[in-house]
Amino acid sequence: MKKTVAVIVNPISGTKKKEGIKRLIYEILDSDRLDVRVMTTLYAGHGAEIATAERENKTDIVVAVGGDGTVNEVARSLAGSDTAMAIVPCGSGNGLARHLHIPMDVGKAVSIINKDIIERIDYGTINSHPFFCTCGVGFDASVTMDFSKKRTRGLLTYVETTLLDYLRYEPEVYTLTTDEEGEKQYKAFLVTVANASQYGNNAYIAPRATMRDGLLDVVILSPFKTYDVPMLAYRLFNKKMEGSQYVTHLQTKHLTIHREKSGCAHFDGEPLSIGKDIDIRIFPDQLKVIVPSEIQKI
Repeated sequence: MKKTVAVIVNPISGTKKKEGIKRLIYEILDSDRLDVRVMTTLYAGHGAEIATAERENKTDIVVAVGGDGTVNEVARSLAGSDTAMAIVPCGSGNGLARHLHIPMDVGKAVSIINKDIIERIDYGTINSHPFFCTCGVGFDASVTMDFSKKRTRGLLTYVETTLLDYLRYEPEVYTLTTDEEGEKQYKAFLVTVANASQYGNNAYIAPRATMRDGLLDVVILSPFKTYDVPMLAYRLFNKKMEGSQYVTHLQTKHLTIHREKSGCAHFDGEPLSIGKDIDIRIFPDQLKVIVPSEIQKI
């Protein structure tokens, strides 16, 4: 009996053109084993609506073709169900796809679906908003908010936004509470809570984080000098953040953050306006995902 596959394409995510993707999907997926339908999103949130309908219809696999925002929409709609998610990365960062070792090449990513290898992964929530890679407050949240307002996307625009925000950003004081550490106060440049190891674009904020341990990795980056930026950037892209004198690393199942004023936060590359009190939790083994056969650690 054929498995049912619903493919959700976000036509405006990232910088890759999507015209040939539908043809590739039908060419590569095994029509003898898979009954495939391809749909295109028409507005923000449409991917979540489609994925929810497919979950209710008990579709076997839903494929997210897009960036981290599209993946989040699909994943949060499928979490807790028997419907598996596959990813064809076409976004700017592709954080979850990279963590799962899914190729950035569209054809290779599609071919993984034929192998039908499924693993279960954790997800988290920030004030009830589901995230699968990272969430947090501070500098990276500010960058995410400002980047979302840009007319152009892509790595260059993100780098430009990051540099401009760095020139005017002021660290804040946060009170963090966990069962393991109790209540502690930090003056921080950012506080990132990671389910996966990276933001995207191979920027590894929490190199040891896995998506199957039932734990959140909390990375607190203290204020630093401008001359430390090159070394921190090197550490970020070479899986060495924990070796920095400016980094404090915690693991927990439940984190609360209190700050002095309301402001922005981020989850999976999406900005979020949020209050002074933030509640972050982990939900183990809730999402089925299609992964490459050679995967060693997720």
